[in-house]
Amino acid sequence: MARYTDAKCRLCRREGVKLYLKGSKCESEKCPITKKAQAPGMHGTRRKSMSEYGKQLREKQKAKRIYGLLEKQFKNYVNKALSAKGVSGEILTRLLESRLDNMVYRSGFAVSRAQARQFIRRGLFTVNGKKENIPSRILKIGDIIKPVSFEKIHLREGFVLPEWLEANTKERYVKYLRLPNAEDTQEKVDMQSIIEFYSR
Repeated sequence: MARYTDAKCRLCRREGVKLYLKGSKCESEKCPITKKAQAPGMHGTRRKSMSEYGKQLREKQKAKRIYGLLEKQFKNYVNKALSAKGVSGEILTRLLESRLDNMVYRSGFAVSRAQARQFIRRGLFTVNGKKENIPSRILKIGDIIKPVSFEKIHLREGFVLPEWLEANTKERYVKYLRLPNAEDTQEKVDMQSIIEFYSR
């Protein structure tokens, strides 16, 4: 499967915001976006006024990079959101946030979504008591995520559990409590703008 293998910090600089792709480095003084706010490349210092199309494209690219998806996979989620009943932007947010790799990251069991995918591929997590190795699995309300062994994972320090997840500290698992909203996400992405981009 194709994947991005270049420096991840370049992606944050290109979008002009922190995408939290490198775990604790994004929170530290070593984060390149705090040192070099300009976009990467020879002409990165130029800031041109963007058209509406350009703004929609940047929102789309930002969302793809945050959730670690390629174009084909991301477009499939957009098509699902467009065909479902309701506000397409909200549905797209819920689809992306309900992915198992995102849930593992939001639960604090991994320092980044990339690491969460790696853990899941290795079979280090169970969903409702059964081992799961598909990072793209869409979870449902009531599903329970639990590590197979806490010795093999890296708990994220200083994270805040989202309101739509519930932690059971005694049994050491996280439960999918309710559907997330755009306001619940740490990374602010205009999903409706992305829907408009694909609806052209």
